[in-house]
Amino acid sequence: MNDAIKILRREIVSRGFGLLERVTFWRRKFNGAPREFTREFYDSGPGATILLYDPERRRIVLVRQFRPAAYLVEGRDSLIETCAGKLEGAAAADRIVTEVLEETGFKIERPTYLFSAFMSPGVYAEKISFFTAPYTPQDRVADGGGLDDENEDIEILEPTLEEALDMITRGEIEDAKTILLIHYAVLHRLLER
Repeated sequence: MNDAIKILRREIVSRGFGLLERVTFWRRKFNGAPREFTREFYDSGPGATILLYDPERRRIVLVRQFRPAAYLVEGRDSLIETCAGKLEGAAAADRIVTEVLEETGFKIERPTYLFSAFMSPGVYAEKISFFTAPYTPQDRVADGGGLDDENEDIEILEPTLEEALDMITRGEIEDAKTILLIHYAVLHRLLER
């Protein structure tokens, strides 16, 4: 910990799907002035996400599923995203292999780690590990669609990278992790190898 920052109080507000906590900090600002402030943070645990890409067909795998927050804020019945999930105590690379099989039905072996990022650190503790992995149609060993006991109802999409970029432009893809991975694929010419 840093001597310029002290936690004065912590209070659990709610414990459900994640942990909602109210924390009061004392912090010495960058200009040296002291400040006390309180924030609420939500922590549902770390996660992982992956962009599956087929270099032969120049396609990627995305999933469409219901997201309560998007429905409550905008009335959207679903979001289009990259495959993702919570780590639940597993290593990120191991967990994403399991998520890919559960959500998409594709069996992948060794995902390539790209980077990790806090998605909205002002109020969320969620840090996501980002991966890519190639796939082929022959890697589909199951139906996918998610797990019933986790209330998942997932549709699998296989757009081209160009179609996915157009979906971002039209506002059909509004998920930050997905936009990051699609732009990563463009920047690093993932489908041009």
